[in-house]
Amino acid sequence: MNTLAPRPVDAVIAAAAEFLGERITRNDALRQQHARGEDTSTPTMPDAVAFVETTEEVSRVLKLCHEHGVAVTPFGAGTSLEGHVNPVRGGISLDLSKMTAILDVSGPDMDCLIEPGVTRNQLNDYLRAEGLFFPVDPGSHCTIGGMCATRASGTNAVRYGTIKENVLALEVVLADGTVINTGSRARKASNGYDLTRLMIGSEGTLGVITKIRLRLHGIPEATSAAVCQFPDLASAVNSVIEVLQMGIPVARIELLDEVQMAACIAFSKLEGYQPVPTLFLEFHGSEAGVQEQAELVEGITAGHGAAGFAWATDAEQRNKLWKARHDGYWAAIASKPGSRGIATDVCVPISRLAEALLGAKEDIVASGFSAPIVGHVGDGNFHTVILLEDDSQATLEAAWELDRKIVHRALALGGTCSGEHGVGLGKREFLEKEHGPEALAVMRSIKVALDPKGILNPGKIFRN
Repeated sequence: MNTLAPRPVDAVIAAAAEFLGERITRNDALRQQHARGEDTSTPTMPDAVAFVETTEEVSRVLKLCHEHGVAVTPFGAGTSLEGHVNPVRGGISLDLSKMTAILDVSGPDMDCLIEPGVTRNQLNDYLRAEGLFFPVDPGSHCTIGGMCATRASGTNAVRYGTIKENVLALEVVLADGTVINTGSRARKASNGYDLTRLMIGSEGTLGVITKIRLRLHGIPEATSAAVCQFPDLASAVNSVIEVLQMGIPVARIELLDEVQMAACIAFSKLEGYQPVPTLFLEFHGSEAGVQEQAELVEGITAGHGAAGFAWATDAEQRNKLWKARHDGYWAAIASKPGSRGIATDVCVPISRLAEALLGAKEDIVASGFSAPIVGHVGDGNFHTVILLEDDSQATLEAAWELDRKIVHRALALGGTCSGEHGVGLGKREFLEKEHGPEALAVMRSIKVALDPKGILNPGKIFRN
């Protein structure tokens, strides 16, 4: 009688069960939860989900998968928007969400050491008593390991930089189970290749991040926030450009078009605002510095026809305002009940922001889609959420065509196809156009050198 030969993944699961026990599972419900993130790509089930709790366990799982040639897809909170966590070749979904220890905080050095499953909110709750905070703020309830893997950004990037600028060092497990450390606690170094920056944004294709040394910042003496509304989108965008070119150190400057603002008013119960193009602003510093910054910005926006500042004067008001901004994606989805969204993500030089953003608006109107615009415009980054009201292939193709138009315009203006969401599955087609075949060949050679069997998050970044 013929019997099927055991699959390599079965050998990995059996061997991993010896040290993970029930934390490696073939449970269908858990496999379905790990089949995709928040994107619209087709879900693909892993053969098993492994819930790891230590660097040693990660190393042992990767060593087994390397030995047997089994794919490994790292998984944090599952909030990715470009298909990063889809296990397109099956294998093991490596869930790091149980690695949530805050291992060390140094007030004098203003840094900390954490595990990858720690979230931004969890870390800042812990740091508050130390008078410190971690500023990178993507908005979603994501893990910091995932933020490192996708080179995340957010509302504070204009003042504090992206995750790249706020990571000092990493502990990383390579494809064969080898554990390396990529840096030190020193604020600068001039030796060897910069492995920390190589791993930041590598989306789990070069190694699995198991510890993160973060740069922290002092909680500012004074914080103020304001909302400023405009008669049209061009006036709002041109205000942003002038504020930035004047060198005013705003902490956050976010733009919502009239469609997004209407959605946020309805979803977050924002009273007293109109559904018109709007800037959300925040200022950090000393009492005198914050007042000076705000007065300068208010003068600039008034010159572009703004209706004036509506101040959020206390922490509760500020938190409500920024929660509304962070809930923008869900507000957009709720504005068309039953719809789902494709989130776009481009970034351009500040001087080309008006062309990129207003051009995107024209493309949206011409397409017939409802697609609210929201952006971290302080660094030239903006998004649309293209709302799909049916599941037909024709609708999906038309939405992707709109996305391509927005991306191609950004590239033509000297920008990038992704300012913060990463590549994953969704942006692969744009990489060669942005970087050129020679640079892409170098990227591929790095991948082959560090992951010769191609087991780490296969199918991501490169199209084949």
